[in-house]
Amino acid sequence: MAKNKRLGTYITSSVASESYRAFVPPPLPPEPPIDLAPLAGLLANASKATGRLDGVADILPDSSLFLYYYIRKEAVLSSQIEGTQSSLSDLLLYESNEVPSVPVDDVAEVSCYVAAFEHGLRRIQSGFPLSLRLIREMHKILLSKGRGSQKQPGAFRASQNWIGGSRPGNARFVPPPPDRLAECLDDFEKYLHREERPYASLIDAALIHVQFETIHPFLDGNGRIGRLLITFFLIVMGDMKKPWLYLSLFFKNNREEYYERLNAVRQKGDWEGWLDFFLQGVAETADQVVMASQKISQLFASDRMKIAALKRAAISATQAHEVLRKRAMISAIEAAKVLGVTVPTARAALQNLKKLGIVKDLSGKGKERLYVYTELITLLEQGAR
Repeated sequence: MAKNKRLGTYITSSVASESYRAFVPPPLPPEPPIDLAPLAGLLANASKATGRLDGVADILPDSSLFLYYYIRKEAVLSSQIEGTQSSLSDLLLYESNEVPSVPVDDVAEVSCYVAAFEHGLRRIQSGFPLSLRLIREMHKILLSKGRGSQKQPGAFRASQNWIGGSRPGNARFVPPPPDRLAECLDDFEKYLHREERPYASLIDAALIHVQFETIHPFLDGNGRIGRLLITFFLIVMGDMKKPWLYLSLFFKNNREEYYERLNAVRQKGDWEGWLDFFLQGVAETADQVVMASQKISQLFASDRMKIAALKRAAISATQAHEVLRKRAMISAIEAAKVLGVTVPTARAALQNLKKLGIVKDLSGKGKERLYVYTELITLLEQGAR
């Protein structure tokens, strides 16, 4: 009976007199080819849903504003999967030089994710290829602070790692041994750069994610980089103009199935099962983004109507509202700097927004109050707590 070419090989090694088996995946694309017929409906739905994402720019008054928040929400969610406790509010507090409610290291880690993302986005938008070099650059920024800063930021591992368990011998999964890493990564990069693509971009993005997570080339940060690759690949392939699609919330909410589907690819070659799960996640996530953007637009419009009723005070309150849409949390001192007005004028405008129930205030550093656009944060934090 011929060996299933979709299945990888196991390399038996030992450490401290205990043997373990490290998995080396076959290169992409899978052989035999994926049976797309049962997935046609799901692929069509997911493709339509991602197509609607570019329409988000038409829904929002300022699409860059929504991206600013959504990137941060993704940073929070992707980091939560790895064990951090930060919320979106904590990250916004940290970025406002305020004290978050969780350990600062956790929030710093999330902040590094935002920086890594923004670096990668700038690079690919300037024409730099999605490559191993760019992956290392993002990883170096991602692990520049926090718990992973001692785990070779920006460098592919030179030692064995594992997933689950306390050592390779009792691990749930052991990725390729270090002496096979270069070979696996070389094949991976060749597939990234392949000109004639065997599948639609959404299918390829799903394959690339699994392959990267299976190779697990870093000592830490593989999950976060692997999730970023999905979005960046779709941008490079032209399926999205802007980075709207992030699957961390779907993976977080379906964590056990996510791991089961990954393992089924490795153990049985079940790429079709993984793609069924992945495409459902794409459609669900894309629809959530569109719905959230609509709710945020409605919130802004409703609050503008409330502000208009202030009459003479409406001008300064509208300006303060514009600032809060972009910052969500701000002090009167910071608002005065942004608006180019006196601190008392900015404070009066923010107080008017507080009276309308648009913002709440809380204690900041020193005596200065911090004004928080609570309903905007509530909409954005859905699923991110």
